[in-house]
Amino acid sequence: MFNGKSGVSSTVRRQVIEKANELGYRSPLTSAMHNRSLTRVIGLIVPSMVNYMHMHWAQAIIEAAAEEGYDVFVSTTGDDPERLAQVASTFAARNVDGVISTGGMRLDARSYGTLHSARIPVVNLSRAVEHADASFIGIDDALAARELMNHVLDHGVDKIATVIGPRFSTASAEREHAFVEAAGERGINIPGRWRVSTRLHRNGGRIAAQELLGDPAGRPEAIVCGSDEVALGVVEYSIVNGISIPEDLLVVGSDGLARSRSPLLGLTTIVQPVVDMAKAAFSVLLERIADPGTPLRTVICPHRIHIGTSCGCNSDETNALSTSRS
Repeated sequence: MFNGKSGVSSTVRRQVIEKANELGYRSPLTSAMHNRSLTRVIGLIVPSMVNYMHMHWAQAIIEAAAEEGYDVFVSTTGDDPERLAQVASTFAARNVDGVISTGGMRLDARSYGTLHSARIPVVNLSRAVEHADASFIGIDDALAARELMNHVLDHGVDKIATVIGPRFSTASAEREHAFVEAAGERGINIPGRWRVSTRLHRNGGRIAAQELLGDPAGRPEAIVCGSDEVALGVVEYSIVNGISIPEDLLVVGSDGLARSRSPLLGLTTIVQPVVDMAKAAFSVLLERIADPGTPLRTVICPHRIHIGTSCGCNSDETNALSTSRS
């Protein structure tokens, strides 16, 4: 009942947990393993709430946690390492039962050391952290990025730029590397000045677009983005400045937000299973909360490419591709 294992419906479990919480009951087994009482609260670390991807993950995690009688403290870092370290210290001081992080930095050791010292299990979602004592839930970023770049290259363009998030994010770094490698395998060199790293929101995309599209004589034919929000920023800048999508410029994104895939925006993008990833992250964390000796896990979730019109495919091609992939 209290360890998250199957055999009890979520409705019954939630009702029993709520009553146990009212009475102040804690599972003797789990309390003994932790040598402390459960708070039935987990921490969630996100870079920001400006990026809709982080909002959707947060909502899905909150809903999954509520099903098991857990509350969620959400804290944003702004991708600032000092802020991340402060958040880790706060969660340790508040004695949360576990932490899910979408804001990990590749070489971060301080915050994970703080949580590990407090015996707080951590699950990284989307971003891995090297040498961290943490499980990981994500997609195969390199494979997804290669598929996206190859689809763009199939349109016959050879002047291509890439825009990703911060390179201290493993997801962003792996996508950029795969973009460049996939293009190189087909004889296309992406110059350094056309490999842009920016903040993971629409304004970051607009700033990157200004840098890449400022010179009409020397601008790329396609911009491959490692984030939907960044791609939408590129599209907004382009439209405001009289650059037609996709007639003058192909733009694709990664994340697969529902609004990005709407007929109004028609963004070609990599779709991540947001809800499934969030549920998997909470489930893996719950295992470690119930039994700290549970081995760390890596869960790679399936992705798919959504073909919109922003890449140059017309509606007939989009429907045919969608049918062939279903």
